Amino acid sequence: MNDVLLAVGTKKGLWLLRSADRRTWSVDGPHFFMNSVAACAIDTRGGRTRLLVGASSSHWGPGVSWSDDLGAGWTEAHDGSGIRFPPGADASVEAVWQLRPDTTDRPGVVWAGSQPSALWRSDDNGETFSLVESLWNHPHRPTWEPGFGGQAIHTVLPHPRDDQRVLVAMSTGGVYVTDDAGASWNPSNTGIRADFLPGDSPEYGQCVHKVSRDPTDPNRLYAQNHGGVYRSADGGSTWDSIADGLPADFGFPVVAHPHRAGTAWVAPLVADAERIPPRGQLQIWRTDDAGDTWARSVDGLPDDFYGVVLRDAMTADDVDGAVGVYVGTRDGSVYASADEGESWTEVIRHLPDVLCVRAAVLP
Repeated sequence: MNDVLLAVGTKKGLWLLRSADRRTWSVDGPHFFMNSVAACAIDTRGGRTRLLVGASSSHWGPGVSWSDDLGAGWTEAHDGSGIRFPPGADASVEAVWQLRPDTTDRPGVVWAGSQPSALWRSDDNGETFSLVESLWNHPHRPTWEPGFGGQAIHTVLPHPRDDQRVLVAMSTGGVYVTDDAGASWNPSNTGIRADFLPGDSPEYGQCVHKVSRDPTDPNRLYAQNHGGVYRSADGGSTWDSIADGLPADFGFPVVAHPHRAGTAWVAPLVADAERIPPRGQLQIWRTDDAGDTWARSVDGLPDDFYGVVLRDAMTADDVDGAVGVYVGTRDGSVYASADEGESWTEVIRHLPDVLCVRAAVLP
């Protein structure tokens, strides 16, 4: 097995961890010290590794940087071609919440999501970005409201077989899908609750926390909502609850297995008003039948724990065979499982709040 690289974005910088066995790790960092790193990506398409980081300076604001030498050097566009609203948009980027390389069939394309809720596309591997104006000018946008953590696009899922289809999700606003390469966008939230709004569940306005796509059936999706865990069998057109069997239906991340159908992980919290793990124990729950049943994993995870795993702070690597699963917490620890969540080991502690975790096997 080639080395696994783990990128950990925190409120005060980026750390890079590397391992040949997913049990012992070397640590490099911090990079972007004192910058908040809410988004990072490891792009291994084409047999090379490019690291992408969305870092926000309290003085200079947000930007996207890249490294082609595993963090030895970093480059950022300073000519206005990064994530910047065009003149007349009457908006400024507050933070980069998502960086998502497209599929291997679209090698240069990288997507970004920002706060305020805007979608950006790069055709040069993340070096320059353009605003997807069709979504920015959507008639719903003036009525999208911020959630507790902000109003941002945090999920971008390009379809692996249909280059006309992209799904995005935001807090708040819900899920939107394009089937015409971004010319138009339709809300796709049927079945998802919005308990914080009066009346029946609306067409849009849901506070979806994260969406993940099944690797073998791209029309099967999993969503962790602000109250509710869901599965879609039709690409997001309709959603059904799969929260039965979980100790709580609130939480932030949901991660689908990168190779095997039907397997996904969530990290439940008691409720929106009580954001701690059930019984004060960090616990990860796994399904192997697309949400029909769930099993709890706590071996190696801390008890007397009252922290949170944020929406992008859980991920899986793409190792052939038993994949690794990684969880970062707001108290600055990262836990790794080399056996798909059966057991866990703390690999680093005392970092700043962990905002995002990404993993990949190096080419």
